[in-house]
Amino acid sequence: MTSIQPTRNLILAIFMISTFAIGMTEYVVTGLLTQFAADLNVSVSTTGLLLSVYAISVAIFGPILRMVTIKISPKPLLISLMGLFIVSNMMAAMAPNFETLLVSRLFSAAMHAPFFGLCMSIAYNISPPTKGPRAIAAVQGGLTIAVMLGVPFGSYLGGFLDWRYVFWFISALGVLALVGLILCTPNQKPEIAPNLKQELTIFKNKNVLLILAIIVFGFSGVFTAYTFIEPMLREFAGLGVTGITVAFFCFGLGAVIGNFVSGRIRPDFLTERLILALAILAMVLVAFTFMIQLTPLAFVMCFLFGAGTFGTTPILNSKIILGGKEAPSLSGTIAASVFNLANSIGATLGTLLLHSGANYRWITIIAASMIILGMILTIVTNKVEDKSLFAVEA
Repeated sequence: MTSIQPTRNLILAIFMISTFAIGMTEYVVTGLLTQFAADLNVSVSTTGLLLSVYAISVAIFGPILRMVTIKISPKPLLISLMGLFIVSNMMAAMAPNFETLLVSRLFSAAMHAPFFGLCMSIAYNISPPTKGPRAIAAVQGGLTIAVMLGVPFGSYLGGFLDWRYVFWFISALGVLALVGLILCTPNQKPEIAPNLKQELTIFKNKNVLLILAIIVFGFSGVFTAYTFIEPMLREFAGLGVTGITVAFFCFGLGAVIGNFVSGRIRPDFLTERLILALAILAMVLVAFTFMIQLTPLAFVMCFLFGAGTFGTTPILNSKIILGGKEAPSLSGTIAASVFNLANSIGATLGTLLLHSGANYRWITIIAASMIILGMILTIVTNKVEDKSLFAVEA
């Protein structure tokens, strides 16, 4: 088969289709918790494990899988990972019980971080230096578009038909992405073979460690609240299936706008803008359960929640990849893994708080407190980080 010569924009578009499918798999369960609980005979709080287990699997197995495969060229590895993704979603669609559904989530989660890391690295490498953050945001953009369109569509499909159709739809998207990856992914091979020992020295880089701390101790607050956004909208706003679908669309619309706006931030302004983004996000979470009691404001608050959440992720991803120069093969995977570690911490904390009797209002306030901690760590980072790593080249 003769390979075509894809343009940069075409490659980024294929990556976005791929990350759309993966993002839909990760987040669509948030809009289906009620359906899972009813069909698989588990409580709504237990279905939160579908998010936390996925996230912790990304955090643990993602880096391990990338380290094991570090000598494999990016293109065949991306193709293999997408194959695993398709099989895992077919398994989810046919799951006879909750335990099987959890196992299918483990398989799809294992490929998540290496796949995102490879896509971000390739996207950055094929872009001019000043457009590196924008290319990273484009890869992340597939996930945010999944939040905007995939999650509400999945919620709607699961609410009116059956949640299994959602995973069959994702499997079909995976096949489409697989064809695009085969045809369009550049067959890049590093001039020097990756050295795992050298790349692991990224964990001695204070600039990277500070960003990882911000994600783990601050950004994790996002998922403490986001995991239960569907039942919160039902309880406080009184929304049904259609209303929740619109609310998730508003969240996703905010996510897409926040993601691409943040992708345009110059590398040397990343930290300062991160402080502002976290401050706004904390205020949104504090006000969330109070404001959504009015239906129009519920949609506005979901929009702001999405914009704040995904307006921070391109900044943090860019800072890890730009700051971790010693780990060109691992930095993107580490970024995706740590985000999902934070997601797991947040989702698990939210589940524990709910089991212990805390109401949704307290959950959002605790989530906002964690975001404020992340903002404080960012202020410290702004004082001590090596600014030369993020200087814009002439």
